[in-house]
Amino acid sequence: MTKLAASPKAVLFLGVLGAAFSSFFVRWSQAPSLFTATCRLGWTVVLLLPVLLLKHREEFKALNRRDILSCAASGALLALHFASWFESLRWTSVASSTVLVSTEVIFCALGFALFLKGKIPKLGVAAIALAFGGSVVLALSDGGGGSGALYGDLLSLAGAVFVALYTLIGRVERGHMSTTVYTFFTYLSSFLTLLVLDLFTGTPVAGYPPREWIIGLLLAVVCTLLGHSLFSWSLKYLSPSYVSAVKLCEPVFATVLAVPLFGELPGPAQAAGGVLVLAGVLLYTRAE
Repeated sequence: MTKLAASPKAVLFLGVLGAAFSSFFVRWSQAPSLFTATCRLGWTVVLLLPVLLLKHREEFKALNRRDILSCAASGALLALHFASWFESLRWTSVASSTVLVSTEVIFCALGFALFLKGKIPKLGVAAIALAFGGSVVLALSDGGGGSGALYGDLLSLAGAVFVALYTLIGRVERGHMSTTVYTFFTYLSSFLTLLVLDLFTGTPVAGYPPREWIIGLLLAVVCTLLGHSLFSWSLKYLSPSYVSAVKLCEPVFATVLAVPLFGELPGPAQAAGGVLVLAGVLLYTRAE
């Protein structure tokens, strides 16, 4: 494998690791989940703005109406993903929520084949099934659902649909836009959409202690810039179905991270599910 082919995959796995911290930061927050998502995107826009103005001013000026509208749609979908998934973490367990939101790979593969005329090899279909099966094992091994688990699970599943559509748009736009320009306008649209949702639901956007703003900053740096932005970067080199398949590693990383952070040791079923997910991702790598 050439260095050029290996690098995007290494960057993608780093992004999955960064995104895996999302559930923990959200759980530590005591603010409404909608504010946490808004704070995350607000910090992200602030951090990216100087880079956009200093290094990508010419590309910014050359944007056409179609690109702006695509980024706006992508950002709105990302906002709906964050709003639904963050809220799901209030109702169901970290393992169940991260597993169900990772079913994005199924919706993304279907969209890639139906709308972008992409082809998924037969071995790739088997690999997705294997990785998804491992995610199901992880979910079934978790017993922390509670009475509102079904509601939380449905919210997480909705988040998976929204992020799959966001990924497919990113595949199209990243073919001719730089990562910085595409992600900035996508995150800006997401931030504005979340502000509208805050207004519509009556969620306060001020008056929170410094702790909540720090959590939002950590989400922006670790989970967005070192997570979602790396996903967007890799979409120029890798298919959206592959990117989504690798994201199925997130529940595995979340389970591993729960050991030092919460002292939660994975049981035999969780370990088996993690092995299946990793095996599915490796098989998909071979298929592509």
